[in-house]
Amino acid sequence: MNTKTNQSINIGVDTGKFQLDIYIRPLDIHFTVKNDEQGIRNAIQKIKPYKPERIVIEATGRLEMPFILACSKASLPFVIANPIHVKRFAGAIGQRAKTDKLDAKLIAHYGAAIKPPLSKLKPESMRLMSDLVARRNQLLVMQTMEKNRLHNLHKELAMTIKPILTAFKNQIQKIENKIIKLIESCPEYQAKNSLLQSMKGIGKIAAASIISNLPELGYMTNKQASALVGVAPVNRESGRFKGMRKIQGGRH
Repeated sequence: MNTKTNQSINIGVDTGKFQLDIYIRPLDIHFTVKNDEQGIRNAIQKIKPYKPERIVIEATGRLEMPFILACSKASLPFVIANPIHVKRFAGAIGQRAKTDKLDAKLIAHYGAAIKPPLSKLKPESMRLMSDLVARRNQLLVMQTMEKNRLHNLHKELAMTIKPILTAFKNQIQKIENKIIKLIESCPEYQAKNSLLQSMKGIGKIAAASIISNLPELGYMTNKQASALVGVAPVNRESGRFKGMRKIQGGRH
């Protein structure tokens, strides 16, 4: 709550590769900064005096993380919003036009109307583990692409792919070793890892992915966990109609 205006301040941030569009609601203030260290520092300095109730930014994968880390360091309340929820909100209020400023304004409106719960940063070690798992998956995709090319190229050209496959293999192995080392460095991770790998079909990488992306495991019921992951069947009933239940939603 901003004491000067006696209004709840909600801030929307539209994230781009090179810039951040920021809208302060209901003061109708909009400004743009570069999405780099200096730009983010300037944004935090401008935002902090308004004492926002929440700062809402969509999850893009990686582009929003420097700003989120800066908010956390400055003790500012932030929400990492699911882009699907924001898009559905736009449809509900009939907003079809799309610019960077309008997107920031929409995100701020979403924060004020829906009041999504504040987000929390995962521990640094868990974020690192999640990044390692994601990077391993990227390397596996590229490795598969090169393997597919290997069967379609002339023999002389195919020889140029083999060194690349060796490099991929070595890098994947290095990442897997780092993941194992990270798990072994934390007793809590070790306990979860042992329990997860006791299940048939769960290996070290699957266990690491679950530990890093679902840290709540062990602190919730099985039904809560399935809903959080997005594998819980959702009812589709209205009057006499009883539709087939489908799984949907969940953490991306």
